[in-house]
Amino acid sequence: MEKRLMNNIGLKILAFFVAFMLWIMVVNIDDPVTHKTFSDIPVSVINEEVLANAQQPQTYQIVDNTQAVDVTVTAKRKTLNRIKERDIIAVADIKELTLDTQIPIDVTINGFEDRYDSAQANPRNLQIKLEDEETKRFPIVPTTTGTVRDGFVLGDIQAMPEKVSIRGPKSVIAEISRVEASVSVSGLSKDAVLDSELVLYDSNNNVIDQNLLLNNLGTEGVGVSVQILNTKNIPLEFDTSSVNPAKGYEFTGITYEPQTIQISGERDAINNISSLRIPAEALDVDNIKEKTEKVIDVSEYLPDYVRLADENAGSVVVTISVEEDGTKSYDITVGSIMINNLSEELTMSYASADMVELKVRGPKNALDNLSLEKAISIDLKNYTADGTYDVPVTVKLPDECFLEKSVKVRVILSMKE
Repeated sequence: MEKRLMNNIGLKILAFFVAFMLWIMVVNIDDPVTHKTFSDIPVSVINEEVLANAQQPQTYQIVDNTQAVDVTVTAKRKTLNRIKERDIIAVADIKELTLDTQIPIDVTINGFEDRYDSAQANPRNLQIKLEDEETKRFPIVPTTTGTVRDGFVLGDIQAMPEKVSIRGPKSVIAEISRVEASVSVSGLSKDAVLDSELVLYDSNNNVIDQNLLLNNLGTEGVGVSVQILNTKNIPLEFDTSSVNPAKGYEFTGITYEPQTIQISGERDAINNISSLRIPAEALDVDNIKEKTEKVIDVSEYLPDYVRLADENAGSVVVTISVEEDGTKSYDITVGSIMINNLSEELTMSYASADMVELKVRGPKNALDNLSLEKAISIDLKNYTADGTYDVPVTVKLPDECFLEKSVKVRVILSMKE
């Protein structure tokens, strides 16, 4: 019979259930007092105005990582099981500051005021460092990120307000080198005022923590006013009436790069502009005997109500060409030069893609009818090893014409792999 009882699974389950119920009854009848520790409870500081209202205003910094503490609560088990971290309030009152470094931490448990024996913070004191307080005004530098919609450019940007007063520990205020308000302009096609937040930087461009600082922006914060302008490409027109070649030379024209500029402004303003005329004073040159370059800042000649879309794109390089009587100059691309007798074991490239200038002398009627298409070549018969060489340029000319001076091009020869 004993063996039958020991092997009866039903009796075993019944015995376990009866034992569990007895344990529940004992726990409920005898609710023991015990303790439980809650971690990382934040400490709130009150009555900070005591420091601000002193004869020499001061502020404080929390040190030794005491801004969050562990709290050990002693109470009956049932009560402890119902207490949550959010119920525990840890407070440090500036009025109780001792030794200028410590504030006792008082702990209460919201909703359980008379139902626990004790609540103790560890550490028991908030460790602080006092420091003289300072208030200083800074200009707010507006900045943008992103790109506006195609066909538009960013105009003026302005912080609103333009300055801010910042109050805090003197040592932290001294670190502030720049105050920025940044906004994204991605996809914008019209003027807007965008909300932003202040970012403070030190002299090493590191962001400064603002937890210890206050400002006077209030609930409205800071905004950035963004102007969006339309754009338009317009051609340039140069007045060349002040270009005066030397005696025996003839002015033959100008070339310039870029040939167009992009302007920006309000739609109605730029729609009325079809080109930008550069006055004669910009190309006031005398007694020139050779090709001359001038760099002109065309932004100086824009109307007041428009601007360059890119403020750095106002420089235009103007090349003024003159010809000596009885001569004519030709600018030849290296790609138009025919290559003769290149070894099959070599490849060739030009050291520079610059134009080659040829100056031809001859009768005027011959120069006017002269065509150099397929008349320019180099001969590589004597260049059989890899290297860099200055090779003479050969030009087939009518009998009555000749080159003013010989011309060479620099080529690079390499063995084929």
